[in-house]
Amino acid sequence: MLVVMKPGAPAEAVQAVEGKLRGVNLEINLIKGAVQQVFALVGDTSKLDLGMIESNRHVEKILRVQQPFKVASRTFHPEDTIIEIGGCKIGGGNKAVIAGPCSVESEEQMIEIAQAVKGMGAAMLRGGAYKPRSSPYSFQGMGEEGLRILAKAREASGLPFVTEAMCVESFDLIETYADMIQIGARNMQNFALLKRAGKSAKPILLKRGMSATLEEFLMAAEYILAGGNGKVILCERGIRTFDTYTRNTLDVSLIPAVKELSHLPIIVDPSHASGKWSMVEPLAKAAMAVGADGLIVEVHQQPELALCDGSQSLKPKKFGQLMTAVQKIIAAV
Repeated sequence: MLVVMKPGAPAEAVQAVEGKLRGVNLEINLIKGAVQQVFALVGDTSKLDLGMIESNRHVEKILRVQQPFKVASRTFHPEDTIIEIGGCKIGGGNKAVIAGPCSVESEEQMIEIAQAVKGMGAAMLRGGAYKPRSSPYSFQGMGEEGLRILAKAREASGLPFVTEAMCVESFDLIETYADMIQIGARNMQNFALLKRAGKSAKPILLKRGMSATLEEFLMAAEYILAGGNGKVILCERGIRTFDTYTRNTLDVSLIPAVKELSHLPIIVDPSHASGKWSMVEPLAKAAMAVGADGLIVEVHQQPELALCDGSQSLKPKKFGQLMTAVQKIIAAV
């Protein structure tokens, strides 16, 4: 259930309503918007005196939400959410492509790629300064030096960048550099990290866990939204199935399903979904055809020498071909 306060409701009125809600055994989350505040209630609401709450002149409406995710639901927010990152808009009909290497390797590498993908139509840059790797012996990223390099690439190209936060301990540092912060598939249910992201003013790119259901995915987003950060972009990056030919299996059906249930924008990562550079373009076209709000694609000058995920990275020329194909799909649909 959602209790929506009227825009500009005074603090004492909000506190009075909260006092009435606290009298019942419910989980209560107060979401503070720029002009409006909303109480998201989880639990048995049958004992609530709704008439008493509705009688408060500062309460705009009470909404019953059947799904366990409240603030992520279209019942709470019928219109598509549009998120702006450094001049790049995603959602509500605004499409954007994010591109760059899996890992930051050098300043020259990042600046060259940033300028190349911008020239081909990318709206944001990606690059990992901290890398969650399956093996402890694999390249783990350059850390803060990688963040500094990303900042220099942003300055050189004008592209805002997204990079991943792996833990609460490094979140503050990443927050000072990044334009958008990614929470990766392996951390989708790292609840401490989700709660920290909920306190951030930066947009969050939340990737779907490799075995997560749609409900689990949206509930992870709910953690961030309930914490007060309404700037969440979802990312489908493939799920683990019985097939071993590809790295993962792209779940294109998730995109229209999210569009039905939630107002949050959703983009697709065809690089991780396939693990094969030759499949990135067809999967990207499929994603845009079913209504994705954008893509996040791995691009590297020399994938054969990449320190991470070279097999799924496109060379700049191939990325340019992908952008041309994607623009045709967007125009067609």
